[in-house]
Amino acid sequence: MKVEGLVSSLRNAETIEELFSILKKKGAPVMDLEGMKKLVIVEGDFEGKQFYTEINGLKANMALGDAMLNASSVPFKCKKPFTGGNLIFVDYDNIEAEEFVLAYTAENTGVYFHVKGGEAREISREEYEELKDRMPEFKVKSYSEEEMEGMGAFFG
Repeated sequence: MKVEGLVSSLRNAETIEELFSILKKKGAPVMDLEGMKKLVIVEGDFEGKQFYTEINGLKANMALGDAMLNASSVPFKCKKPFTGGNLIFVDYDNIEAEEFVLAYTAENTGVYFHVKGGEAREISREEYEELKDRMPEFKVKSYSEEEMEGMGAFFG
């Protein structure tokens, strides 16, 4: 699938539940995008309600840490005014955790997944809550010290 196709399909979402449903139908949270396996993170705002991704119970930006700098991000908008967010794509090859749980979540709604060996299966909220504290640490390769120093010099 192409990133543009995924972004354009998200424009059709009229509710947060529909947004999560479209992501799920397209294969998220682990997708093949243009021949590369990616972990799909989503965050944004839907008419004033925040939605975001959790990994093992932590907001994705906390779980990913410095690796967020190594991920690509694509903004998207939905049909309704004041809705949209960012899709963040993490190269699956950079994920060092063999197993984790992930949730696309918002107030009073969510879609939950158990990812093991690169394959995701949908689970219930109860299973997610039960598993999140038992998962191994979620680790993603991030930049080395030299790369960070080089970026510091680049960004001034």
